[in-house]
Amino acid sequence: MHEIASRSGLAIAPLLRRIAPSTLKLEYVTPALVAGILLALVPAALSALRADRDAAIEDGLVQSELTLALLAQEIARAAGSGPAETAHFQAAARRLPAGALSAGRLFLTDDAGRVVAAVPSGAAMPAHIGDLLDEEQPLAILADQAGAMRIRLQDGTDALAALRNVRGGQVAIVKPVAELAAAREPGLPPSAAAAAFILAFAALGGACLAHARGARVARAACSRMQRRVDTSLARGRCGLWDWDISRGRIYWSSSLYGLLGYQRRDEYLSFGEVNGMIHPDDGNLFELAKRIASAGVRHLDHDFRMRTAEGGWLWLRARAEVVTDPEDGGRHLVGIAVDISDERGFVERSAKADMRLRDAIEAISEAFVLWDSENRLVLCNSKFRKFHDLSPEAVVPGATYAEIIAAGRPPRITSHVTHECTDGAGARTLEVQLSDGRWLQINERRTKDGGYVSVGTDITALKRHEEKLRESERRLLGTVSDLKRSRETLQLQAQQLADLAERYHEQKAQAETANRAKTDFLAKVSHELRTPLNAVIGFAEVMQREMFGPLGDERYRDYAGHIRGSGLDLLAVINDILHISRIEAGHVTLATGPLDVGEAVRDAIAAVEEPARQKGVTIDCAVRGQGFVQADERALHDVLTQILQNSVKFAPEGAGTIRVRVARAGRVMNFFIEDDGPGIPREFMPRLGRPFEQVEPEFNRAQRGTGLGLAIAKALTRMHRGGLRIRSQVGVGTIVLVSIPLSEAEAADRPFRPAALPFLQAAE
Repeated sequence: MHEIASRSGLAIAPLLRRIAPSTLKLEYVTPALVAGILLALVPAALSALRADRDAAIEDGLVQSELTLALLAQEIARAAGSGPAETAHFQAAARRLPAGALSAGRLFLTDDAGRVVAAVPSGAAMPAHIGDLLDEEQPLAILADQAGAMRIRLQDGTDALAALRNVRGGQVAIVKPVAELAAAREPGLPPSAAAAAFILAFAALGGACLAHARGARVARAACSRMQRRVDTSLARGRCGLWDWDISRGRIYWSSSLYGLLGYQRRDEYLSFGEVNGMIHPDDGNLFELAKRIASAGVRHLDHDFRMRTAEGGWLWLRARAEVVTDPEDGGRHLVGIAVDISDERGFVERSAKADMRLRDAIEAISEAFVLWDSENRLVLCNSKFRKFHDLSPEAVVPGATYAEIIAAGRPPRITSHVTHECTDGAGARTLEVQLSDGRWLQINERRTKDGGYVSVGTDITALKRHEEKLRESERRLLGTVSDLKRSRETLQLQAQQLADLAERYHEQKAQAETANRAKTDFLAKVSHELRTPLNAVIGFAEVMQREMFGPLGDERYRDYAGHIRGSGLDLLAVINDILHISRIEAGHVTLATGPLDVGEAVRDAIAAVEEPARQKGVTIDCAVRGQGFVQADERALHDVLTQILQNSVKFAPEGAGTIRVRVARAGRVMNFFIEDDGPGIPREFMPRLGRPFEQVEPEFNRAQRGTGLGLAIAKALTRMHRGGLRIRSQVGVGTIVLVSIPLSEAEAADRPFRPAALPFLQAAE
């Protein structure tokens, strides 16, 4: 347990938190100090490097001038009074002191300035001394008098050069400045020492930085390990704790704080704080401390409740071990606390479920018993005890089957019936009759663990019902015999019905043929009548208006007006006949589209305004912005016009009023046309809407018409998948409702349900 605590960081976590601030300060101060020292040493080192370079250049100038003077003397000694030649130049160069040409090159030219020899000879040799030295420089002009000088060669190289005249030409020496440092004598100049010191100090600073970085990496690794352990503990809903018994303080891991919902305020919790969180019914730390002090407890495994930050209680299981701190010898109780709230809840739910199961088994009307794989009792109900005459003390879970049977008195069985079962091996069903006449059905089934369950059901009522069914079956067989005798009679009657049905279909086909012939006849006759009738109406109008001169007597004009009016009435009848015949023949096709409701109503009213005005009938229309319906414009106009014409026709002359209203109801638009005419008797309502049907003879005498107007309106409404309903009451008036769907989809899907109207009678 102590090893687990150490690995998890439980013992060192407080120490790390105390050391971390000072460590961070040292990590940042040390690099800053090293950087400051380096910044102070670098200018001094740069100054030493510049001084060393200047000294090397000065030594190079002196050495170049001396080397060239010595070379000229040696050439003059070798050549005597003759001109200097290449052999003399090379021999003189070999006699120069060692190191004289370690950082330069000697050249020999003739009188024209052409370079004839060079030492060392390995590198490329310029063709003319002017290719190396600028002829305008003081060195090229003054030669011996200029001495050694620092110049810029033709290729831009910074170099030291000297020029001296000899017999028959000149000798020159050139030393690049960049090569002077490498050619100096061995030794450690001050600048090199300063540079070495700086590098050593920089290495020391780098080591400090590397150490600081390693410390940060180690601390980060320790922090990551601490977070991983805390995450693992939090995911496992558990936490580590260390109780320092001698000091009376307790350390909790972060996961334990999170488990209980608290925030860490200090490194340690006091003994009293933790003891105050424990539920009083689950013990206290004082007793546990006494037992540990008396060396009576070495291990702890205890379940208890602790108060959470929200005020609730959390079940924990603490498992710990008493360990001794090797540093101070103090005793610590180190362990882990696991959240077992779900486990405790499961145990409680299991207990409740077991109690419910026992109550359910006790409440059923059947005798129930469950045996384990060794034929020992698991549980049973009171019906089983009553069936075997057992006392509650004799029925003990774990008792064997033989003991249970010996403790009771088995019932007397007069007969039994065994049924085959297909539920598996060990399953059987028995029906037994007791001595008192009762019947029991006993079902036995094997359980998955090798035991079996037995349920005994009282089936006395079922047996009696079976006996009654058998008696009914005998009576039914007698009835079946009677039915067989009657079947022949029924077959004969069925043949007769088939003959009647065949004759019915033949007559129906004849009637349909006659109806089609009637429709075709009416259409043809009406068409043939329209042509001469149009001529009669036209000539009557010409005569009435006296377009070709006066007729003479005023009565001729009246006769012509009567002829024209009768012709128009007859033409309207013919048009209605043609319209209804075309509808019945299926020759009418609707061109539906969005139609403005207000405009359609206003057009229909305009068609009957003149007859209404002549009769003194007022039309009250309250239709404003009702929207659109999916309808054929001409067909809807015919429907509304036919209904309005009927209302004008039957409205009281001089005082009649027709009211037109439109209202949307769900997915349909309802048109209400109401008049205050004489009304329609109840017995005539079913006849409305049939072609050529009139309501009553007295009405026919007072009003002209063929009875086709409502038939046409109803047919066109049905073609829109709408509906037409009429409500009327004698002496009050009539209301006609036309329902048109708002769209084609709604018209195809909806069944027609007309809206309710205030009057009692209706006709569809």
